[in-house]
Amino acid sequence: MRGLEGIQEGEHAFVGGEFLGRLRELKSLHGDIERAGLNTISGRKAPRARVLLIAGRPGSGRTSLARELARQLRDGYPDGIVRTRLTGSDGEPVPTERTAREILGAFGVATPPGAGEDELSEMVREALGSRRVLLLLDDAVDAGQVDPLVPDNPDCLVVAVSQGPLTGIPDVRPCTLGGMDTKAAIELLTRFTGAVRITVDPQAAESLTEECGGQPAALVLAGGWLAARPMASVADVSKRLRALPHDSERPVGARPLARAFRLVYESLPQPAARMLRLLALAPAGITDVHTASALAGCSMADAAVLLDDFAERGLLRTADDRAARQAAAPYRPAPGRAAVDQYVVPGCLVPLLRPLLAEDRPAEVQLARARMLERTVRLLQSCRAVTDPEGSPARTRLAGLPRALRFPNAATAAEWLYSRQPALLASARLAVADGELDTLARRLVAALVRALAAHRGTEAAAPELYGLHQLVLDIAERHELYREQAAALLNIGDLDARTGRTHDALARYRAALDAGRAANDLYATGRALESLGGAHQDLRDWQRAADWYGRALSQRLSRGERADEARLYGRLGTVHTYAGRYGEALRNWRAAAAIHRRLGDLPGQARALSEAARVQEYAGRPQESLRTCQEAVEWARLAGDVRLQAALQLRVADTLDRLGDPAAARLHRAAADRLLLETEGNAYEIRSASVED
Repeated sequence: MRGLEGIQEGEHAFVGGEFLGRLRELKSLHGDIERAGLNTISGRKAPRARVLLIAGRPGSGRTSLARELARQLRDGYPDGIVRTRLTGSDGEPVPTERTAREILGAFGVATPPGAGEDELSEMVREALGSRRVLLLLDDAVDAGQVDPLVPDNPDCLVVAVSQGPLTGIPDVRPCTLGGMDTKAAIELLTRFTGAVRITVDPQAAESLTEECGGQPAALVLAGGWLAARPMASVADVSKRLRALPHDSERPVGARPLARAFRLVYESLPQPAARMLRLLALAPAGITDVHTASALAGCSMADAAVLLDDFAERGLLRTADDRAARQAAAPYRPAPGRAAVDQYVVPGCLVPLLRPLLAEDRPAEVQLARARMLERTVRLLQSCRAVTDPEGSPARTRLAGLPRALRFPNAATAAEWLYSRQPALLASARLAVADGELDTLARRLVAALVRALAAHRGTEAAAPELYGLHQLVLDIAERHELYREQAAALLNIGDLDARTGRTHDALARYRAALDAGRAANDLYATGRALESLGGAHQDLRDWQRAADWYGRALSQRLSRGERADEARLYGRLGTVHTYAGRYGEALRNWRAAAAIHRRLGDLPGQARALSEAARVQEYAGRPQESLRTCQEAVEWARLAGDVRLQAALQLRVADTLDRLGDPAAARLHRAAADRLLLETEGNAYEIRSASVED
């Protein structure tokens, strides 16, 4: 579960690790927790968690207040504090489905790939229904984002941070933030300027807090400007702020932060100003030396120095992510200082940075984005390659990369992938949505899929892979790339089928079949036909399953793909057995055995014969079943597959018992036991209890 230090806040909150001011607001929030709600007044038990609302403009310190409240209350919520941000760095609301996955991930609850908003919201309520949790929902746009996540458990508490009221959620009173009180605001400035500059001109300090509207984010920017200029007085920055024109198009409450940001931005050298505005392109608002150097086209050492300088000026905040302290190790900002790998662009500054991109030519902005994506692709390829064995072609290519793009071992690469995953997924989504760099976007998605599969496995990474396959599908449909459409649809269909959404899988497979035919891709077409058969088999529609398997078999027969033919004959034999068509089933299993024999696959031949024996038993022909099973035992012996031979000996024993020959059955079971003792393992389980085992 993520700790309090890892919260992605929209404003600057703690200076020097200490929360400043807002005592009245904290007291009000504590009182609101104890306040009797409408249900308590009416004598009913509260059906849901209490929702506290902290309302204020970005830059008002609303997230900082929520963090401090959570810190003070954490002892009352032993199951932890879970935080998530409901607005992306692009200003768009985060889908509830993504938020729900993040909350469930904090408790280690696996989420089915492709699950919808309603299903995941219900899983959140179920996971929190038996826990005492404080849920902090930062930067909510409206009640529609918050309400589905409120637990049906009065022992939990929800602290929501928003710009306005959450109309629609009952029994919520907002704690509305204005400016900080003068004493706390001056103390905040003192942390940047030192006491002397404040003491010699206290009236100028009060004037500066008024110019900043008491907003913490504006005060931090002004303090950062003073900290970078030891010879400047507090009166100097107040005078400069007053000289800046007001932006009449902005709301009055947003103007102090905009002016403070303008003051800092215009004081930056041109290279630093360019890098700062390009950081608006950083996915999820998260950046590191790789991202910054790629965007600005500068060295990583220069990028590290600038990022550190931005953090000191209040333009960035450091991300305290201990799992991510590896990638930038050679590029420390300065000797002897603690290194920081990731930085976050404060959410209140992103809307101010984006319009500044107009100062660059569109082609330059596009080039910066392309450099960032290319760097990300190369890092992901390196992250994937380090999992291959020494001496493999991938490791050989990895050795030829620059040192900054290499990972020393798989564990370091896995940590990097884990810590960067939110930014990497956001980068893929933004690249596909942009539509201007689709070739790079396709390479990025492909590299991310391979890296996730290599480090986490396809099962564990299935929820992320589902979304990535959908991104591939979006690009393929946009450019009419039918081969890639078919591949993406097949992958998504497989994930749907694996999670029980068989009807959805059928729709995906049919679309993949159409795309495969349009691309004249016989492999995709064959896979789609076989998958359609499997989906109908899962639905117990034996006739349609046999029809689709038959079509897939016809295609394989026309191409002479023997191994695939044997597999499809076996699948046809299975569905015909389930349907009770034992004659058809027996013919298909014998055909499968014949192909395995021609291929020299003796274990495969033995298994096919054992299935044929099962069908004969179901058809009421035990003597034939016994002979076929004995033949299978002999082929397993010739193949040297001892465990398979033991399993088939047990099958023979079961058949002999049903034929009324227990003595012979005991001999075969004893032979099977001896074989199992030789292998010190378990036999293959080949049962014959019922048709649908």
